[in-house]
Amino acid sequence: MDLTALKAKFSELYGQAPEAVFFSPGRVNLIGEHTDYNGGYVFPCALSYGTYLLVRKTDNQTVKFASTNLELKVDIAIQDLKKKQPNDAWVNYPLGVIEQFSKIGIDVTGLDLLYSGNIPNGAGLSSSASIELVTSVMINNLFGGKLPMLELVKMSQMAENQFVGVNCGIMDQFAVGMGKANHALALKCDTLKFSEVPLKLDGYKIVIANTNKRRGLADSKYNERRSECEKALEEMNLEGKYNSLSDIDFDTFNKIYARLSDEVLLRRARHVITENQRVLDAMKALSKNNLAELGQLMNGSHVSLRDDYEVTGSELDALVEEAWRVEGVIGSRMTGAGFGGCTVSIVKDSAVDNFIETVGPAYEARTGLKPDFYIADVGDGARQLE
Repeated sequence: MDLTALKAKFSELYGQAPEAVFFSPGRVNLIGEHTDYNGGYVFPCALSYGTYLLVRKTDNQTVKFASTNLELKVDIAIQDLKKKQPNDAWVNYPLGVIEQFSKIGIDVTGLDLLYSGNIPNGAGLSSSASIELVTSVMINNLFGGKLPMLELVKMSQMAENQFVGVNCGIMDQFAVGMGKANHALALKCDTLKFSEVPLKLDGYKIVIANTNKRRGLADSKYNERRSECEKALEEMNLEGKYNSLSDIDFDTFNKIYARLSDEVLLRRARHVITENQRVLDAMKALSKNNLAELGQLMNGSHVSLRDDYEVTGSELDALVEEAWRVEGVIGSRMTGAGFGGCTVSIVKDSAVDNFIETVGPAYEARTGLKPDFYIADVGDGARQLE
């Protein structure tokens, strides 16, 4: 990202230079999908791609929002900051954060804001959480909040749940806020206990491939899967011992799954319970610096998401299947909500060019869509840059 050009754009929009620059990354989840809202383990890392926020305090009674990525520019009077904007406007993400700060007695005054992101839009790399966290860090730093990052993470999730109206788990905001360069975060979503696991990718790269299929089904299927998991838990939890599906280990599941009323609930629960184990196994693999084992676990994760959880769709399956065929790929899977979005692959350095040149045309031949590829570095979490 060219910060000099961004500052010039800010000055052109607002007539003066910005006072401060903030950055918040996107994230990719290496393994542990659809486990977060089931109280389980996830294994994300923050990326070098993200959202930049240039800001200047003003004496005006308005907060001015602009983005280099999206058309909508809006000036909102301070007294109207708690009103949701129509048509799912992107400004609802920062507005939700502003409302969360207001609830704890930290009110923003006049601001000129310019957001600029290089996260691919709609790719499932968490541009919404990135916008929320960059706004949270900005308000915390400029308005004397002095809140720890974990509190900003929780407030950003609440902004998305309560103001935007998306019932997301905490993984996205956590990875974006707490990320650490060259580390993945092993997070237990119900307790927020986590560890930073070194991600030694010597000789390998993380390659993210965007299907460029808009994720039209993702939200409705997300809510459907969530309710299926709740029903599966209710039917198996006759003794009331378990708070979430992730409290049930695989041996216990094998003893009690006969309680489930249908095959669909069985498959949904089986994905969550086996996916949890895959994350724990991935942590052990990385502690031994065994990338090949991590790759195998990623492959198994995709198969489970395809067959048991049924959230992949033909485009993601095609992209992963073509990746599996390429020599030098040790693992590939869908990442994110599913039904479009991205895959994440671990690819030998020397095979990356061939991977892109081979997988891209093969995928396009199967789907009629042209994929985009991103070679990702694992970066730090949300912070002030200048």
